[in-house]
Amino acid sequence: RLQKYEQQHGKSLSTGGFAQMLANMLYGRRFFPYYTFNVVGGLDEEGVGAVYAYDAIGSYERYKFGCAGSGNALIQPMLDNQVGFDNQPATASHDLSVDEAVQLVRDVFSSAAGRDIDTGDTLQVKIITKEGIRE
Repeated sequence: RLQKYEQQHGKSLSTGGFAQMLANMLYGRRFFPYYTFNVVGGLDEEGVGAVYAYDAIGSYERYKFGCAGSGNALIQPMLDNQVGFDNQPATASHDLSVDEAVQLVRDVFSSAAGRDIDTGDTLQVKIITKEGIRE
């Protein structure tokens, strides 16, 4: 579908467009769903980070950060606390540097993997910027 889009329109599909395409695919299978809880990340048209989280039948919403999978119940509260500053009215929120964000992801994933056997023990981090994708 991505190749077909690029051939027909002469450009790459945007992150928001990809998010909508995945929602349509999942919704099309709503009576026999794939039972996947996807997360799509990328940059929007203005170069701002975008994370889209889905339920099993394709309903999705854009967030600043998010996760899915077996470790979700362990990882999401840490992200809410350390990235979203939930329940911390006296703490001024700030954007994390790339290094801080990568270290936080490694720490919360390591913590979840230690407590949830289904999470696994391998993590591959990709950094998405306007210049491209790097490890």
